[in-house]
Amino acid sequence: MGTVMLKVGDLALMQDYYQRALGLDVVAEADGGVYLGRGSTPLVHLQPAHGLPVAARGEAGLFHTAILFRDRASLAATVASAARFNPRSFAGSADHLVSEAFYFTDPEGNGIELYYDKPREGWQWQDGSVVMDSLFLPPQEYLSTNLTEEAVAGQHAAGADVGHVHLQVGDMQTAQEFYVDTLGFERTAGWHGQALFVSAGKYHHHMAMNVWNSKGAGPRKDTLGLGEVLIHLPAEDDLGALADRLKHRGISSHHTGLELRFEDPWRNKLRVAVA
Repeated sequence: MGTVMLKVGDLALMQDYYQRALGLDVVAEADGGVYLGRGSTPLVHLQPAHGLPVAARGEAGLFHTAILFRDRASLAATVASAARFNPRSFAGSADHLVSEAFYFTDPEGNGIELYYDKPREGWQWQDGSVVMDSLFLPPQEYLSTNLTEEAVAGQHAAGADVGHVHLQVGDMQTAQEFYVDTLGFERTAGWHGQALFVSAGKYHHHMAMNVWNSKGAGPRKDTLGLGEVLIHLPAEDDLGALADRLKHRGISSHHTGLELRFEDPWRNKLRVAVA
């Protein structure tokens, strides 16, 4: 997964949050906005979009952007800074068996997950699906156990990536047909017909879709929130094969040779590029 672009109403407010709460740095100022990340890796692109309305809770769009940390101490350092910056932005935590996750909401209502992956050898698979759950994960105990002075001091130097992107959509069958049958992701898990988890390379999930707030939602309006999701492919042949699948299914796309731009059935914008 690559950079997630967010359309924002107040660039200064949002940049302040992602820098001070999440410990991200400005990687570049380009394309009419600001790229924030760790080291040279951009994670979030904030794009000014003055005048656009805030998306309604039940509309399709972003559920959360999930930032993956390399170790528990690095995760704990950012959880601590986010909670300290604005305790009311904390939305919960959970042990998912494959990962340990903490949830926040940015000043314009975009969901954020901060997480650490447990070792892959401990993941369990049943009938082709990865076993996940949402078990209680006490945040204060987690910080007491994992937060170190070294991690706090080295927060900005600690690597992080966009681990997955979770979307709100209108229905699960259409999501399966688009993200699995057309794009080529592998289905890794579901949840009572209300959520779908997909990945490449037997990861627990690179993308997810749910209808918890958005069941029956139609195509998105132009609002604040999710602007675009970037997905990386390893080779130009993979990009060409995806372009052929989109064309075969009658899905409009723009192919530059190095990247492909198109929309999902809810008008969530996707950009697929050669890594």
